[in-house]
Amino acid sequence: MDEATRTTTGDALTELILSMFRVNNLTLTWGDRLVAAFGLTSARWQILGAIVYADRPQPVAWLARDLGANRQNVQRIVNDLHGEGLVAFEPNPHHRRAQLVVLTDKGRQTYDAAIAAYNPRVNAMAAGLSLAEIQTAHRVMTRLRHSLEGEIDAEKHD
Repeated sequence: MDEATRTTTGDALTELILSMFRVNNLTLTWGDRLVAAFGLTSARWQILGAIVYADRPQPVAWLARDLGANRQNVQRIVNDLHGEGLVAFEPNPHHRRAQLVVLTDKGRQTYDAAIAAYNPRVNAMAAGLSLAEIQTAHRVMTRLRHSLEGEIDAEKHD
């Protein structure tokens, strides 16, 4: 087969990728509207969530890695969150310059308020889907993420 010719599976994956782009944009818009009342954007909320779900306090570079995001963008948002008193910096015993990012009490209250607004909305959206459908979609997305990470890592080493 000519490498320039897309397979049927490649066509199907292309349609999925195009749908993911649209869903991503809609999700960000939806998230921005959902958390605006708490002084957040989707990006700020995502970073607060990464801090909450981390096993332990992490430096910005690790948060960016876990989010699959650009470190400079995450640093800018963390600096904004720090300026608003939602996060604080703590010394990192393993690296003098890479401080650890932690939630303040205000940050935890803001995050908890956003989650309280989110939970009923996400439950309503999930109502038309089966658990099996959601789990299958998650497996497909995870597999695609791993493939993309492999592609990007391979390009870094070329």
